[in-house]
Amino acid sequence: MRALVIGVDLGHPDYLAQHEEFELLAKSAGAQLCADITVRRDRPDAAYFIGTGKVQEAVELCSLAQADIVLFDQPLSPAQQRNLERKLGVRVVDRVALILDIFALRAQSHEGKLQVELAQLQHLATRLTRLWTHLERQRGGIGMRGPGESQLEMDRRMIGTKVKMLKERLEKVQRQRATQRRARAKGPTLSVSLVGYTNAGKSTLFNAMTRAGAYAADQLFATLDTTTRRVWIEGAGQVTLSDTVGFIRDLPHTLIAAFRATLEEAVHADLLLHVVDASSEQRDEQIFQVQQVLEEIGANQIPQILVYNKIDSTGLEPRVERDAHGTIRKVYISARQRQGLDLLRQSIAEFASSSGNHATSNENFQFE
Repeated sequence: MRALVIGVDLGHPDYLAQHEEFELLAKSAGAQLCADITVRRDRPDAAYFIGTGKVQEAVELCSLAQADIVLFDQPLSPAQQRNLERKLGVRVVDRVALILDIFALRAQSHEGKLQVELAQLQHLATRLTRLWTHLERQRGGIGMRGPGESQLEMDRRMIGTKVKMLKERLEKVQRQRATQRRARAKGPTLSVSLVGYTNAGKSTLFNAMTRAGAYAADQLFATLDTTTRRVWIEGAGQVTLSDTVGFIRDLPHTLIAAFRATLEEAVHADLLLHVVDASSEQRDEQIFQVQQVLEEIGANQIPQILVYNKIDSTGLEPRVERDAHGTIRKVYISARQRQGLDLLRQSIAEFASSSGNHATSNENFQFE
């Protein structure tokens, strides 16, 4: 699908990196980027987000580039989206809707699909408009006299019913997860969750440590469904390692809410391995964004080790960094080249030993 990308720079110092990330999102969704417009504004226009002059420029470029869709790198209000679609004559997708679309594309498990559908319906509920008011239908007959019910009201009611049903299903999934978690917690088992910015290399690291064969690709949101495996680590004993969905700046709140069941693997972990792309110029900003989401889901108080991945692209050597108290804070590795994994295992073992959470028998567990 040929896409025109409209970027709006509102003065953020890292705007260029944010826009490049948005273009990666667009490519991850399968879009073919055929044209690009960047607009600088102090504040969004109420009607179009961008000014009317830029809207006209976009109309002409859209026609010239034969774009099938316009991708907007900012979240749009329902009115702004509707106004832009009327002017441009093609579908307009904002940043939130694009992320939702990628999640729908990647969700594999039953739970993941339920979560995506819930998030999409909650987003759609804010986008219902009276475009079809002329289709309001009158219902006759006993007990059905009166003004009737508009299509808009019917759709809103149907979406509300579907949202309630999906929430009930997800609550059931949450209860099942809680039961599984309690079963795992009965033994002296350390629970470790991989968290981090999308495309930081969490799934590659997960596969390197567990040989699980989880899907890993150099694209945004390659992993949406939490995968948990048991692995034996010398000095720590039996460890359950979970690979979770990647985070991104300004993650839509509907997604955080919808994926709470998946992210609960992080909330209930004993230790978080916060995987960072050491080769990214935006790594500090990405660390900050992940910490924000962890705080939002109530996981910010869990002990954490920063795992600087992809050192093979930076020229750095595997190493461990400690704070002033001697506690391990950072481990530098390359999951793809399997460099520094021994240091990471030793770090997990040291944490297990200091927390008193480790097993004494290696029977029936995996070795690395």
